[in-house]
Amino acid sequence: MREIQLVTPNNRPILVRKRVCAYARVSTAKDAMLHSLSSQVSYYQKYIQAHKDWEFCGVYADEGLTGTKESRAQFQEMLKECRYGNIDIILTKSISRFARNTVDLLNTVRELKSLGIAVYFEEQNINTLSSDGELMLTILASYAQEESLSASENMKWSIRKGFENGELCCFRFMYGYRIERGSVTVCEEEAAIVQEVFDRFAKGESMLAIAKDLNARGISTHSKRQMRWSGKRIGKMLTNEKYAGNALLQKTYINNHLEKKRMVNRGELPKYYAEQTHPAIIDAQTYRLVQERIERNRGRHTVKIGFLKSAFTGRMFCGYCGEPVWRGKNSGRTIWGCRNARGKGVLTCHAASIRNDILEETCCSLFGLSTFDSTFIEQNVRKIILYDNRLVFSMTDGREEKISWKNKSRSQSWTPEMKERARQRTMERLQNRRINDADSKGNTSDS
Repeated sequence: MREIQLVTPNNRPILVRKRVCAYARVSTAKDAMLHSLSSQVSYYQKYIQAHKDWEFCGVYADEGLTGTKESRAQFQEMLKECRYGNIDIILTKSISRFARNTVDLLNTVRELKSLGIAVYFEEQNINTLSSDGELMLTILASYAQEESLSASENMKWSIRKGFENGELCCFRFMYGYRIERGSVTVCEEEAAIVQEVFDRFAKGESMLAIAKDLNARGISTHSKRQMRWSGKRIGKMLTNEKYAGNALLQKTYINNHLEKKRMVNRGELPKYYAEQTHPAIIDAQTYRLVQERIERNRGRHTVKIGFLKSAFTGRMFCGYCGEPVWRGKNSGRTIWGCRNARGKGVLTCHAASIRNDILEETCCSLFGLSTFDSTFIEQNVRKIILYDNRLVFSMTDGREEKISWKNKSRSQSWTPEMKERARQRTMERLQNRRINDADSKGNTSDS
């Protein structure tokens, strides 16, 4: 009988090592947080290297950056290595360390999943390549985002209460001062330049002339970086109430906890004017004289004959890009249009312009006025948002009023005077054409 034996290979299987990295983050750059970040980095180095079937591919760490933003340098560098195919597994402490924005988190995880890369969250014990990983991740990521919102709202409340009490919050770098841990002291060397700028402007020199002189003398606007002076920078210094020892609080605000864009406060939130919040560099009389000269200059440059200040000036803003709406002329008519659209073109902002007569008629229709009353607008309207087909009025009493508008057809918008001028131009063109035809015939017969 034939004998058959099973022959097993003697060679051992090749061990394929997983390429593993870790991601760590702290949201503030305080010493305690940086110590925590250092501990995380050290932990992951030892943890990954302790696994024989893992290949250590580094620890990516961001310090002092929020998890709601994607502009984290080390985070983006890690994703780049993943796309190059250099990483198989990412370890991280928790969902909130990886990202607090639910949409961005899921988009990132799904992209990594399509590349065959697993993300393991230690605290929640979630592996994104597992069958129920994404479901659990969605639920917990939403919780992390709400936690971020709660923390943001608490911080806003704390800062705004400080504003109400006249506390100098969020005061960082300012030329002439040194700000360290809530302590504001005067830098004597820079303060001398500030006093010189105010004194020269009060005596009649222009902002641009002062800036050119400071640049020629090699004086920088920043103690650590070489930055040049400009007329605009001088203007900002001269109008800053903090040099007189006072502070207008809440000039800007953060739009939301996800985008974290700093917005100019145009009346969306209350402002507070606090006096003697810190040492003054400029005395009150000099500061007042400078502000009076700036107001005189502003009036001389902006108010022209036949083009006086309107009730809408400074109250109208574009509903698409948020920029101020400026007044101008088009074919002899006064129009109002977005600063971006008029100055930089429709590629920057596509907002349409509105004629002044249509704007006034719309206001009369909305508020039941028989004729347009600029005093009524100045006293009752705080802000006007312009859209292509509607206007939104924010009233001083907190109400919001909306009304639609549209441009008139050409036949409706022509006044009798405009029609007469158009008729005269047409007659002149016909007369010139007859004269030219007669001249050309005479030249032909002579030849």
